[in-house]
Amino acid sequence: MIHREIIESFSAIAREKNIDRAHLGTIIEELFMVLIQRKYGEEYTNFSVIVNMDKGTIEIYQEKTVVQEVNNPVIEISLDDARKVEPDLEEGDPFIEIIDPTNFGRRLISTAKQFLSQKIREIEKQSVYDEFIQLVGTIATGDIHQVRRDNVYINIDRVELRLPKLEQIPSERYRRGGTIRALIKSVDLTPKGPDIIVSRADNDFLIRLFEMEVPEIEDGIIEIKNVARAPGDRSKIIVFSHDRRIDAVGACVGMRGSRIQSIVRELSGEKIDIINWSDQPEILVSRSLSPAKPVNLLIMEDRPYIMAVFSDEELPTAIGRNGQNIILASKVTGYTIDAVKQSEYEGPKVRTIYLDELAGLSINQVEVLAQADVHTASEFLESTADDILALKGFGPKTYEKVHTIISQAVSALTDVGDGEVVEEDAQVPAADGDEEVVG
Repeated sequence: MIHREIIESFSAIAREKNIDRAHLGTIIEELFMVLIQRKYGEEYTNFSVIVNMDKGTIEIYQEKTVVQEVNNPVIEISLDDARKVEPDLEEGDPFIEIIDPTNFGRRLISTAKQFLSQKIREIEKQSVYDEFIQLVGTIATGDIHQVRRDNVYINIDRVELRLPKLEQIPSERYRRGGTIRALIKSVDLTPKGPDIIVSRADNDFLIRLFEMEVPEIEDGIIEIKNVARAPGDRSKIIVFSHDRRIDAVGACVGMRGSRIQSIVRELSGEKIDIINWSDQPEILVSRSLSPAKPVNLLIMEDRPYIMAVFSDEELPTAIGRNGQNIILASKVTGYTIDAVKQSEYEGPKVRTIYLDELAGLSINQVEVLAQADVHTASEFLESTADDILALKGFGPKTYEKVHTIISQAVSALTDVGDGEVVEEDAQVPAADGDEEVVG
């Protein structure tokens, strides 16, 4: 039977929602089965629905068994009634009865349309999910249509994406109607529809930007080894060139900084340290600590730990604001890095006090002590009283006087600087940088 009007009314809804006609036919079959179950009960399975979208037909078949006496009209038909249609039928034969879809009435057809709309919404949700789950890890461009406290909502062809607070660059301010680029980070199918999360703070967003701006990365000539970010403030990225003729850092920077400046602008001025990779930990860590340069590095062989020694003046630069520089260096290299002052690492060195420098000691006393190989305050204090008393001119009173003078001199030096004077910092050559700071 032809019921083109019913199909066309459903097709109009499907066209608005961009639903394939073949898929629509399956939906119509499902919804009429729902109508049948509502009318007759879910326990009956002797119904079938066939929809031909090209011919505009809906055929509903109800299979019954021919019996002498009908106990259940849903699954049985009397022999007399069956022979009115097919005279050759016998008791026990199957009988196929055709049901007119219009028999369900307007109310049931209206219910069917609601069911159709619900199924279409489910298809739309699944279609959006299937499309965007394939795009996870790529950059999308959309229009900001709503800015709220915890989320920024972005539209891409009627599809809504969500930029949560934690995935935003803290220094950025977003305005409705503006265009924005972000990384598609995750897609979850929820009862309300696909929840598409995008990010501008994720490390992969920076990686994708480099892939877009640096053809050598896209071609596989230059490899990004690792990335660490403090979004909107500073990033560190380690790069490696598989072709010795191509400088990895120079390729990422571009002619006159054209490539890197494009990325910096996209990230609202985020400073980017581009680090040339090395398989030697001391060189890699030294480069990663830029703009500070360590004077010494101590590497633990049994675990990824490094103590970086800096001149006292450069330690604040090495650590960075709120520890940012050293934290990023640790993340990007995979080493736990502790930064220490050179003065603390080397430890204070005790100044030698020579006896001829001390007021209160006579020339004769100094000469006698020198003849006994006692030239410094420490040598005198380390000698026993008997050794000193055995010397010419040193009786108990003289010994006590000289001991007091030397002890006071050492004590005075201790009061000023804990008995120690720090000498000049030892100069340790830093590793070659091969590193660019842009921002």
